[in-house]
Amino acid sequence: MARMLNERAQALLKILVERYIADGQPVGSRVLARASSLELSPATIRNVMADLEEMGFVSSPHTSAGRIPTPKGYRFFVDTLLTVRPLEEVERTQIEDTLMPDDPHRVVAAASQVLSELTHFAGVVIAPRRRSSLRHVEFIHLSERRVLLIIVAMDGEVQNRVLVTDRAYNAAQLQEAAQAINQHYAGLDFGDITSRVRNELLDLHRDISGLMKAAIDTGGEALRQPADGVVLAGERNLIEYEDLASDRARLRKLFDLFEKKAQLLKLLDDSERAEGVKIFIGGDSQLVPLDECSIVTAPYEVDGRVVGTVGVIGPTRMAYERVIPIVDITAKLVSSALSQH
Repeated sequence: MARMLNERAQALLKILVERYIADGQPVGSRVLARASSLELSPATIRNVMADLEEMGFVSSPHTSAGRIPTPKGYRFFVDTLLTVRPLEEVERTQIEDTLMPDDPHRVVAAASQVLSELTHFAGVVIAPRRRSSLRHVEFIHLSERRVLLIIVAMDGEVQNRVLVTDRAYNAAQLQEAAQAINQHYAGLDFGDITSRVRNELLDLHRDISGLMKAAIDTGGEALRQPADGVVLAGERNLIEYEDLASDRARLRKLFDLFEKKAQLLKLLDDSERAEGVKIFIGGDSQLVPLDECSIVTAPYEVDGRVVGTVGVIGPTRMAYERVIPIVDITAKLVSSALSQH
């Protein structure tokens, strides 16, 4: 995408996004001309803005001659143009003082609270997932493409899930798949099973590999749901932002997501597989189904294993250069606090 934009266009887009984040007002050509060190005429800038609009990086509100970034424009800004500033010492100290490693649940709740306080958005934390080891699985045929999966953990917990398969399996294949999983992976943590299955299982049992992979993915999901789920703080902060609050239907959709914590948990699960900070912008994130909303997340670890996620949910017009280091440092300090238990 960078090749689509020359240096002049990138410089003007960067200024436009920064000004819009700071002021919340559409940015016109004259403002860009004054802010730019490129010594371009307003006419030249208008031509560049027209090109950026045609490519989908900016749009023109009906009420103004100025332009605002689109989710695509924010995405390019964050991925290519953003300069993250170091966290201020007072902010780092506030996070450190808040996340004292005295009690795991209090660390998680405190993390969501401090994220909300420092950013004035909603702080969100996925509580640590417990580790579950597999004792055995069973498959029971329900109909042509529906199979009941019974997962038994080493601690005795039993979970049942219905799998909708991509093909029909007979009783012998179901038995073979269960035996293969139990023989190879009984006693292992589901995180370890998932990482090994790609290399071992699929080569050994091609005919039933799809069923086995579905069983392992589903079993891991079923047994590693955290006890406390999603911890949210500061959701009401978002009512203060006109970008979100101006449309009540959009705001209601966002708060519906907060209430359905299981859905939010499932959606945030992706960020656990990322290394470091991950930024979801607008409706393309599928995390928050609103163009006016973004999430900045980072996974945290306990004893070297990723067990949860911290993040901030706010308007797309957020100061990413400030929010990113806050989320990053909070994830690292949560990891440190929880690993000391």
